[in-house]
Amino acid sequence: MEEIYSRIEELCRNRGINVTTLCRECEIPRAILTDYKKGRIKNLSVTTLSSIAKYFEVSLEYLYSGKAPQLSDDAVKVALFGGDTFVTEEMWTEVKRYAQYVKERENGNH
Repeated sequence: MEEIYSRIEELCRNRGINVTTLCRECEIPRAILTDYKKGRIKNLSVTTLSSIAKYFEVSLEYLYSGKAPQLSDDAVKVALFGGDTFVTEEMWTEVKRYAQYVKERENGNH
């Protein structure tokens, strides 16, 4: 319970909003999240969690576990190459190398 609420708060911070704004924009009564945080209710409804997940563009799995679902390489290839399903191993290796470079650059390693 506490972990889910913490994830919701973190998502709000990342978006630059507070929980009250989230509730207003998702049309969720603020009291529901307050009661959940205080332990007065033990679970949020699937409808409430689905609204929050949709708002933040995350999965229900992420709200529950904090782990993003893993996409298959094929799904990533289709997304990166505009729906083209033919991607050579060399092309895929180059994309992964570039992604690693960007990650290292953002972490100050380049």
